[in-house]
Amino acid sequence: MSFACSLAGDPIKSIADSNMRILWLSHIVPYPPKGGVLQRSYHLLRETALRHEVTLCSFVQERPLIQCFGELNAGLAESKIALEELCKVVHFLPIPMEARYQGMARLAARSLFSKHSYTLNWLHSKAYEQTLEMISADSFDLVHADTISLAPYARHFSNIPTVLDHHNVESQMMLRRAEKEPNLLKRSYFRYEAQKILQEERHYCPMFESNIMCSDLDAERLGDLVPAVQMDIVPNGVDIEYFWPDTQKEIAGRLVFAGRMAAYTNRQAALFIVDELWPLLSQQRSEVTFDLIGGQPPEQAASLAGRDHRFRAPGFVDDVRPYIAQAAVYVCPITDGGGTKLKVLDALAMGKALVADPIACEGIDVVDGESVRFATTPQEYVQVISELLQDSAQRTRLGAAGRQLVEQQYSYVSIGEKLSGVYEGLLGLP
Repeated sequence: MSFACSLAGDPIKSIADSNMRILWLSHIVPYPPKGGVLQRSYHLLRETALRHEVTLCSFVQERPLIQCFGELNAGLAESKIALEELCKVVHFLPIPMEARYQGMARLAARSLFSKHSYTLNWLHSKAYEQTLEMISADSFDLVHADTISLAPYARHFSNIPTVLDHHNVESQMMLRRAEKEPNLLKRSYFRYEAQKILQEERHYCPMFESNIMCSDLDAERLGDLVPAVQMDIVPNGVDIEYFWPDTQKEIAGRLVFAGRMAAYTNRQAALFIVDELWPLLSQQRSEVTFDLIGGQPPEQAASLAGRDHRFRAPGFVDDVRPYIAQAAVYVCPITDGGGTKLKVLDALAMGKALVADPIACEGIDVVDGESVRFATTPQEYVQVISELLQDSAQRTRLGAAGRQLVEQQYSYVSIGEKLSGVYEGLLGLP
């Protein structure tokens, strides 16, 4: 089945006053704004479309749409309606490897013998090339590529400014994954992949007028790998009107972690909770209950939920807010990945007392003891969680500080203004 289409919708009112025409290249249909990458992609696109005229050219990753809507075509239809309310034109195109039998496994094997990384080979598409060739004659002022996997396509627009958004520093994230991988063959593959991604970062990043980074830390990391590259900081954000504190629904002793379990970092955190944290915590505190939220939970989580009524793993939920609102403490033991973790911002926005690994909070301006409590080992998590469950005043203080932090620094309105300012600076606009 082909998803290629051009969808012209009535432009939103603000487009009439726009002074910029932007082509937005996306590796995922940026809707609905549920989960890390979708939240950043959707809200940055939305804030840009509120200020400028946007044409969206998006690959269709099938799994997130099926997970959110239950069926691919229904998901595409609803996403079409939502996105054409924002954008002047929308193009949807399939990912060729997803349409083939065992396509992703074959892609991983093929990438072993390719000079390009899996990350770049994944989005290689003649149809996408042809679509860009078709619309390259249109008049755009700027091109925004939403991940390095799309960097090769920017060559079609060498006569106008291009920006590259980095959700993570991909080579650094892959190398960190390799360091934590116990399987020797997988570890070798990840290291090899990291080296290829690094070479691609060094090749492509200098070609863009701006590399958009999520945090000062990621900018420092990319700067060490690719010296003298042009960078701007546009942090991750949170919809502070959607994620709102609701302390009336809090349940004593309830803990929560939420994340898309297909993502390696979230899955590893879930396994830590199931295999290392829960046995120790549940033994010491019999009143504690835990909600592990996210589609495709590990088999170990489903098994634990089946034999222990205090532990729940409901899988994908359409709205994570009720689960977060019920929690007395949000637990985030992520020890891998890059960028900034949107789930952390969601928890802070809902005024939750947060216990997290320092890596989970990288790039977010939290302070241990003021807006978060750090922990790294199962024993430390149990100690800190126990303290917070016994001290409602400390939970309230941490939650209030977290909410204040996101209001001041991480609302999407202010972040959209920063991104628009980057665009305007590249075009020399006042």
